[in-house]
Amino acid sequence: MAPDQAGARLDRFLAQTLGCSRARWQKLLKAGLVTVTGEAKTASYRVRAGEAVTVRVPPPAPSPLIPEPLDLEILYEDRDLLALNKPPGLVVHPGAGRRSGTLLNALLHHCPELKEIGEVSRPGLVHRLDKDTSGVMVVAKTALAHASLVSQFAAREIEKRYLALVWGRLPEAAGRIDKEIGRHPTLRQRMSVRPRRGRAAATRWRVLREFPGPLTLVELAPETGRTHQLRVHLASEGHPVLGDATYGGGASRLLGNPHLQDLKPLLHRQLLHAWRLTVTHPRSGERLSWEAPLPEDFQAVIDKLETLPC
Repeated sequence: MAPDQAGARLDRFLAQTLGCSRARWQKLLKAGLVTVTGEAKTASYRVRAGEAVTVRVPPPAPSPLIPEPLDLEILYEDRDLLALNKPPGLVVHPGAGRRSGTLLNALLHHCPELKEIGEVSRPGLVHRLDKDTSGVMVVAKTALAHASLVSQFAAREIEKRYLALVWGRLPEAAGRIDKEIGRHPTLRQRMSVRPRRGRAAATRWRVLREFPGPLTLVELAPETGRTHQLRVHLASEGHPVLGDATYGGGASRLLGNPHLQDLKPLLHRQLLHAWRLTVTHPRSGERLSWEAPLPEDFQAVIDKLETLPC
């Protein structure tokens, strides 16, 4: 254990050092599979410099995931990492009511070795995008890469840039939204900036272009990674993402503006795109960036807006 890690919670220390989620480590700690200098400890135990932490890894449970030969748009791949451009409408991993047709099913077909990396239910994954959000994702292909990327995300060392088309005019050329986010107090499928219990969240934004409507193209840089963070933060400022019916930016808003009627057939999701991702390579230490062009549906809306009168 490094001296600068002293004082950290044991579950957090394990997650940042070895990868996997804190919830996973809490289960292993509860099962007595982790000891500190020979003694079992709880998740809240504060580690000390010089202590030896020993983990007995249980045999992996059989994976319920089915590899499927689905198309992948790969931006970069080596022995440790795979970066890809996720299309809109694709679910990242299986969940309740869905066992196939996801990005993870496709990844397991492309990289069979992935099933040994990270959590059994989400092997190789270190982050995700909402179903209807498109853009760059990175996947860990080795245990080294998984631990490194988990640590980089936790330390906020990974740079993410998004593009969004939002309703209205922003008050300045650039700014920052700093509002806690948590589960909506009554609508449990939604997040809110007024939860009963929230977590710190911050998003930087800058205006790229203004269109009739009024609509505005913005670049977003999340400083944290909360669920639905960008969509919730923008909606809380009165600028929901175009097409985001969950947070007030849905196609029904087009009805009150005759100039925007032609957009309705083009709008099938929230226009939010993860266009660039920058990470540190876990083996070489090189800083790597990948970019994904706007998908066709997003570009079609931009093209249509360019034809409208000011």
